[in-house]
Amino acid sequence: MIEDTMTLLSLLGRIMRYFLLRPETLFLLCISLALWSYFFHTDEVKTIVKSSRDAVKMVKGKVAKMMQNERFGGLDVLDAEFSKTWEFKSNNVAVYSIQGRRDHMEDRFEVLTDVVNKSHPSIFGVFDGHGGEAAADFAKAHLPEALRQQLLAFERQKERDKEKDKEKDDKKDSLSYSSILEQQILALDKEMLDKLSATYNEAGTTCLVALLADKELTVANVGDSRGVLCDKDGNAIPLSHDHKPYQLKERKRIKNAGGFISFNGSWRVQGILAMSRSLGDYPLKNLNVVIPDPDILSFDLNKLQPQFMILASDGLWDTFNNEEAVRFIRERLDEPHFGAKSIVLQSFYRGCPDNITVMVVKFKGKSSDQ
Repeated sequence: MIEDTMTLLSLLGRIMRYFLLRPETLFLLCISLALWSYFFHTDEVKTIVKSSRDAVKMVKGKVAKMMQNERFGGLDVLDAEFSKTWEFKSNNVAVYSIQGRRDHMEDRFEVLTDVVNKSHPSIFGVFDGHGGEAAADFAKAHLPEALRQQLLAFERQKERDKEKDKEKDDKKDSLSYSSILEQQILALDKEMLDKLSATYNEAGTTCLVALLADKELTVANVGDSRGVLCDKDGNAIPLSHDHKPYQLKERKRIKNAGGFISFNGSWRVQGILAMSRSLGDYPLKNLNVVIPDPDILSFDLNKLQPQFMILASDGLWDTFNNEEAVRFIRERLDEPHFGAKSIVLQSFYRGCPDNITVMVVKFKGKSSDQ
């Protein structure tokens, strides 16, 4: 009797081990229990499943509505979705700027032209802030006006000291414009650092500034906002070069200062900043791994005979290269904003995740207003 009992238990153990305890059997058992609970017993399970389905439907509906609105709604969608959409138009310059998919609008721009005395250089600036709006606001409020005052003083001095050799004067003007830009940008950065560090504000900004005179264009750049010019033949001429941590020159400088770069979505200084030069950013400036020194380039307008130039924050350059941007704007110069609005919206539709600011400046012979 005992042996029969042991034999029966051994048989049941084998059945459980080889059939009931197999993974697929246990999986089917769990599925059966869940279905049984759903259809016959647990109202809570039904509620959870139903809520999940409703949530999925709601999200799908919201996404579909946004895509539909973006495709057909145009500016109405931008005005509804973004708290800040700016536009500017005056004579030969137009700007369009949107907050885009960012939570905050940190782009700024400024245009200073003297329509009475056109011999004075016009000033165009684009400032792309990061870590807050304070640095870009400070640059917009102070740099163009400081440049204007310095340029006026320079023009008065030039008139007093005007030489007969015109070619020599032209060379002197070019060097002086570059010198003025460098001095004022470095002075602004020092003033900005003093102000923002006093309140532990770590904000920073790019700085892209162009001085446009009758025969000379001088462009200063700090950071990764970018300028490009369209010459008489439709070629894209770079007006600036981005300051990125992965560039050999920048990487060596950062390493020599005791810093490092690492990849976190993009190459970043100290794993933080996606550009190697900026204004502000006082913690990184204190380490000497980020510097405010501008690169400055000058261009002979008589030689290039340009049609227009584009100054833009890096939001545009996330979705357009120089040649594409020039080609796009060239086909839309007759639009009210010289194509600036169209290329900003196109950049947004291409998926740009950043603020986007584009300034288009038309040159002589391309606008009756200039």
